[in-house]
Amino acid sequence: MLSLSRWKVLLVVLSAVLGAIFSLPNALSPSVRESLPGFMPKNTMNLGLDLQGGSYLLLEVDTAALRKEQLTNTVEDIRTQFRDAQIAFADLGVVGGDITVRVTDPAQVQTAATQLRNSLTDPASAQPGGGGGRTLNVTTDGALIRVSTPPAALQTEASRAVEQSIEIIRRRIDELGTREPTIIRQGSNRIVVQAPGESDPQRLKDIIGQTAKLTFQMVDETANLAEAQAGRLPPGTQLLPGDDYQPFYVVQRRAQVTGEMLVHAAQSFDQQTGSPEVSFRLNGQGARRFADVTTQSIGKRFAIVLDGKVISAPTIQTAITGGSGRITGNYTAQTANDLAILLRAGALPAPLKVEQQSTVGAELGADAVVAGQISAVIAIVLVLIFMVLTYGFLFGGVSIIALLVNGLLIVGAMSLTQATLTLPGIAGLILTLAVAVDANVLIYERMREEVRNGRTVIAAMEAGFSRAMLTIFDANITHLGAALIMFSLGAGPVKGFAWTLAIGVFTSVFTAVMVTQILLTIWLRTTKPKRLPIA
Repeated sequence: MLSLSRWKVLLVVLSAVLGAIFSLPNALSPSVRESLPGFMPKNTMNLGLDLQGGSYLLLEVDTAALRKEQLTNTVEDIRTQFRDAQIAFADLGVVGGDITVRVTDPAQVQTAATQLRNSLTDPASAQPGGGGGRTLNVTTDGALIRVSTPPAALQTEASRAVEQSIEIIRRRIDELGTREPTIIRQGSNRIVVQAPGESDPQRLKDIIGQTAKLTFQMVDETANLAEAQAGRLPPGTQLLPGDDYQPFYVVQRRAQVTGEMLVHAAQSFDQQTGSPEVSFRLNGQGARRFADVTTQSIGKRFAIVLDGKVISAPTIQTAITGGSGRITGNYTAQTANDLAILLRAGALPAPLKVEQQSTVGAELGADAVVAGQISAVIAIVLVLIFMVLTYGFLFGGVSIIALLVNGLLIVGAMSLTQATLTLPGIAGLILTLAVAVDANVLIYERMREEVRNGRTVIAAMEAGFSRAMLTIFDANITHLGAALIMFSLGAGPVKGFAWTLAIGVFTSVFTAVMVTQILLTIWLRTTKPKRLPIA
């Protein structure tokens, strides 16, 4: 057990050197880190919201608005299908959360119902066994057809909307350059967003909260605007607020091109006026549809609609076949760039409501860092005093050396993985150092007991390491299990604590056993003592 194997020495030395190298960037300023040679690591630990400052948002996905939009789209789908199939109908609308339509020709009722059953399905929800993926129920009552959504399908749609919102929020925040944001689901329809280092929480709120649903819809030039404002709209149209040039527009409900067909959007400048704008490019399907619409509608107006508001309604002068276009308006460079970010990240499936908002100042975070540093220093000093008073300068000093190597390995591992250090993470670091010393205490106390039983110095030291191993491994496996449970079930600071604790379990066992063993073996071979100093 006390053999001084070359591989053990090399492993300990290499681990200590790598730990110091990967920990070094944390002690350097950003300018110095950038000037380091290319082969040197430059990653540092990321400070969490409570240490760096930043913004906290609790968002709620408006599933009711999502449901309302889905019903509206389904109504338009039914209207289009029946007109294409030349099925006469009346009273198409939403009643009590269901869609109802009356087929005026009794002979066409079953044909209409069959067509709806075949078309109103969701392939994405199809069962693996081939059970169909129908999410809408179609029933008939005489000439009345009712389309309803089962409760299970409503829950699936809401859950899917929350998951999609989380992914889109993540893409939007990444575009802002915020590092290590925490975006997690809370409950059935809430999302927690923590953005460390975000200096402008209002901009973050605006970027996250805007639905950014972009559509291109034809303007209904035949509609009477005054009658539309009075609520008398032509079938298949809707009244939308407009820009400064026209307060309202009557547009066709059916969107000709949607934001999902965008492949790129970027802030740019008008070549003639120099004013900021947003240029975009469509995918193949969008380009073809855009070309077809503009070819067939020369001389008519095409409304560009963002989040239910017409931001531009230009007249189509010629066919646009390139699949590219521009969105102009009263933009600044920042607002144009923000709109481009939203379009690139994609539209939210449903509006988000801010339920709670808080901001942690950088000064408060800096105070927490200083407090954490002071706590760590005090902990190390107290441990040093305890170990020296209890086991003397030699064995106590060896424990402190192992403790310092342990700290280097933890910081190096967290820097390598770019883990986020939170205030609970600092507590986990201090707890890890205490647990590491506990392993040394177990080994030393076992040595004392063996000496009292009459064993020689060498036999006592070998027994101390070998017989204490079971207890050390048992304790650390328990800690590791607790850390894994907290990491899998916890969120935010709890995960930071669990991650620090998990790393510390491995480094503590390594340093408390390997480093201590090698240093004491070197002392034993060099001095050949007759008695154990701690006996």
